[in-house]
Amino acid sequence: MTVTDGRSLTGEITDILVTNCGLDPDAAARAPAASLEELGMDSLALLELAAVVADRWRVTIPEQAAQLSIPAVADLVAGRADPTISGGPPAPADPASDDPPGHTENSILIVAPLELVWSVTNDVAGWPNLFTEYAKAEILGRDGDTVRFRLTMHPDENGVVWSWVSERTPDPTTWQVRARRVETGPFEHMHIHWTYRQEPEGVRMTWTQDFAMKPTAPVNNAEMTERINTNSVVQLTVIKERIERLAGERGAGTGDDDD
Repeated sequence: MTVTDGRSLTGEITDILVTNCGLDPDAAARAPAASLEELGMDSLALLELAAVVADRWRVTIPEQAAQLSIPAVADLVAGRADPTISGGPPAPADPASDDPPGHTENSILIVAPLELVWSVTNDVAGWPNLFTEYAKAEILGRDGDTVRFRLTMHPDENGVVWSWVSERTPDPTTWQVRARRVETGPFEHMHIHWTYRQEPEGVRMTWTQDFAMKPTAPVNNAEMTERINTNSVVQLTVIKERIERLAGERGAGTGDDDD
């Protein structure tokens, strides 16, 4: 898209803030001259805005953007803002950096039949009842075995609601799932590999995530690795408890006939 009119971008910037950053559209309408900070947009919200703007228009949103109004951000994107605070495309990652791409691997043993673990964890529409972090999971479309969906999280400690689109392709013949974020936000890329392995005591479900952060992200690959590892332990524990409780209610065993 060619940017020619900052005013025509105001609505588009507002939509990004509402959809991806949790902006209250009524608040924005009541105070069109308010700064992003005054509208409640914190540093994480600004990161998400910067990531979408960089993807869409190859323009860098500076740290000072918190003091700008939405129309002023639109002017910046259109190239009419003060050049001392506007930027060019994000700098490419330094291949010789001491911050290599992120990689995590976390697993848990679930004492329940493999078919039950598979069906429950691949019911994306039901994820708000499985994970504690998701408020909504909306199926956007299907292409063969691949499902595209939007995840919306519960408000964070600052009241910001995060949302993004992902794709997921399960393969029941190998008990594996490949997934990726389509709307990458602060990530250069995010790829996730789920595996399910039958063990004597139950099902070993493993999440492997490979990713890289954008240069504009406030956290680097190592810091995000730590965050993902911490959160994965929490969510895997919740999933284990919920599936095992469901298996108990159904009177199901582990599915291992040798027990």
